[in-house]
Amino acid sequence: MIHLSSTPAKIELCHVTHLYVTPTSAFMAVKGIDLRVEEGEFICLVGPSGCGKTTLLSLIAGLERPTAGKVLIDGKEVSGTTRQVGYMLQHDYLFSWRNIEDNVLLGLEIQGIKNAENVEYALYLLEEMGLGEFRKAYPGQLSGGMRQRVALVRTLACQPDVLLLDEPFSALDYQTKLKLEDLIIATLRKHKKTAILVTHDLSEAVAMGDRLFVLERNPGRVRKEVIVPDPIRQALPLHARNEVGFTQLFREVWKEMEGDTVENS
Repeated sequence: MIHLSSTPAKIELCHVTHLYVTPTSAFMAVKGIDLRVEEGEFICLVGPSGCGKTTLLSLIAGLERPTAGKVLIDGKEVSGTTRQVGYMLQHDYLFSWRNIEDNVLLGLEIQGIKNAENVEYALYLLEEMGLGEFRKAYPGQLSGGMRQRVALVRTLACQPDVLLLDEPFSALDYQTKLKLEDLIIATLRKHKKTAILVTHDLSEAVAMGDRLFVLERNPGRVRKEVIVPDPIRQALPLHARNEVGFTQLFREVWKEMEGDTVENS
């Protein structure tokens, strides 16, 4: 069981509602979302397409402002993008004309924080990810899993407190995906990062998350919070799938997802 303190959460959404408006229509993506993430937690958001998972990441990242409610990081309201938050997407977005080292250092350049200390840290991360020998290679010479590792290094090199992951493994083959899950969890634990993962893969969510939030759509709301038991939570994702209770928890989350599908059909 994870014990939540009364101190400010690392991330907090307070009755967040977000409405997309066009000249001819309006669409409520999420409504009345209350969500709290403690420092060092790994949270997974699951739910059917259109339930507002990516919208929530955009609001936390400061890419959009909620129509109503507040998004807080360390007790301070998010009013725009910040170096505190790193965002990793499904596509690696590596520049083909820059070698791996230059791609990794791009975030430091954009944020104006490229100095000797930060470059050294970025190259250390590259070594830690097993990519040191590929520093001078180009993206086209790397596999999909290696490119995603480069994208993770690029994100972590800027030393964000919070990492947002939007379907980062969905384009990978199953074996590569499982290896990358383990690598990311081990890396985030080592560096004590707080993370939120959006995924359609329920097995992935149960194996990686400390807690899961099952969202329902039309509009997006929190349907259920699921706390992952310690034996599953403490194992790396590959081994977590073999822990006692994993299958039962998977079925519980699946049932919640199926319930939403039936109610909205």
